[in-house]
Amino acid sequence: MKKTIAYCGIICSECPAFLATQKNDDNERKKVAEMWSKQFNAEFKPEDINCDGCLSESERLFNYCRVCEIRKCGQEKGVKNCAYCDDYACETLNKFIDNVPEAKTTLEEIRKSL
Repeated sequence: MKKTIAYCGIICSECPAFLATQKNDDNERKKVAEMWSKQFNAEFKPEDINCDGCLSESERLFNYCRVCEIRKCGQEKGVKNCAYCDDYACETLNKFIDNVPEAKTTLEEIRKSL
């Protein structure tokens, strides 16, 4: 599978919600919902676990992706992801990647190749 990198640097193609959606696997959706409910101390239902990735124009997006300021900004600027942005790394992105260091690593690797 081709590597799909979200605007923020998360690798969508490795995300459990993305994988469950692409396999159309309801058992996998249930497992992800249970795992994320515990991990994020929030209630997720299997039907919440539908996502074709942040870069997709599909209606199937994880709830957070629908309201993500980083995604909205990337779409408005027309960049592949934040690594390609002239304002890298802005305050909004920095707040996010403080909690997701692997996303920063991904974006930094891309920037090295630009």
